[in-house]
Amino acid sequence: MRHFGHIPPTVRENLFHQEPVVFDAGSPARTLSAALGATLYSPATRPRLADDVAKQAGRGVVSMVLCLEDSIDDGEVPGAEENLVRQFAELDARGGEQPLLFVRVREPAQISDLVHRLGPSARLLSGFVLPKFTEERGVAFLEALTAAEAASGQRLFAMPVLESPQLLHLETRAETLRGIARTVDKYRDRVLALRLGVTDFCSAYGLRRAPDMTAYDVQIVAGVIADVVNVLGRSDGTGFTITGPVWEYFRVQERMFKPQLRRSPFMGQAEALRASLIEHDMDGLLREIALDRANGLLGKTCIHPSHVLPVHALSVVSREEFSDAQDILRPERDGGGVMRSAYTNKMNEVKPHRAWAERTMLRAEVFGVAREDVGFVELLTAGIPD
Repeated sequence: MRHFGHIPPTVRENLFHQEPVVFDAGSPARTLSAALGATLYSPATRPRLADDVAKQAGRGVVSMVLCLEDSIDDGEVPGAEENLVRQFAELDARGGEQPLLFVRVREPAQISDLVHRLGPSARLLSGFVLPKFTEERGVAFLEALTAAEAASGQRLFAMPVLESPQLLHLETRAETLRGIARTVDKYRDRVLALRLGVTDFCSAYGLRRAPDMTAYDVQIVAGVIADVVNVLGRSDGTGFTITGPVWEYFRVQERMFKPQLRRSPFMGQAEALRASLIEHDMDGLLREIALDRANGLLGKTCIHPSHVLPVHALSVVSREEFSDAQDILRPERDGGGVMRSAYTNKMNEVKPHRAWAERTMLRAEVFGVAREDVGFVELLTAGIPD
């Protein structure tokens, strides 16, 4: 699979200076963690789940979570597990390319039980999403995953969700973060990415952000995100990929504030795209995606297929970013120094900007580098299914 692999090769050639690489479930963890992109969640109760997975793969989705936790009623869990086993068997029988598939469980015991029940079709499983992750809860989950991996011979990754009240509350946050850091560091080879459960953070205070506000406008949430990145997202080799929070909206809402999308990038035929994005509250999503990356997050939890392409389009590296990163990482500049960028609009300082450049080159590898005259509008337009 590859990002933007659902669009014709001739179209990709016109969009990309450097096309996204091809990867699969067996690729190195470093590649997969950066390539998760828009991870689409789906309740495991859906009766045509195999069809849904195949359809979304054909529309550019490269990672999905099939949920047995908050998205379904407590009484639906046994039936959802049975459905999951049937649908995996159907996907396996069909063959063909599948996205990276993860299952969000409720309890550690579900991990080994599901891997056993999946049988041969467990080869389609990339891992498990672990809810309400803390040191106390997390160890049992990760031990269960390690045991299931050993029993099945299948490489399995964990994606812990950071959403517990202990993490949100100021008096317990620091020690909770230290405990999470100890736990994920011990199982570093198994932890693919850390996911933020911002909906649960808001719930603890009876809050819900409006569609014209981002998670970063809710200060109590923004503070938690900053602290999580501070402790768990460092670029010194101790950090992990941390993914952006879910965007909840996909229907027209009454607006209080003006749209947040400038007209200039959408001049001409793309004006209709701008109107459509605003109509479906996507301008707030686009702003939040940009803020995710500015705050050290990569990828995003998504609950609606329409959110996938904006996440991927805004993850593509611009030609200017790529040029700056290349200049900073040139071997002859290992000793440091400062130079004017090739675009003559900024200073590139080798040592302070090195970590940014390395992260940018990894993003360029998995999402590609846009041509000089291609921006997110062109990427959005090209990727929209007919």
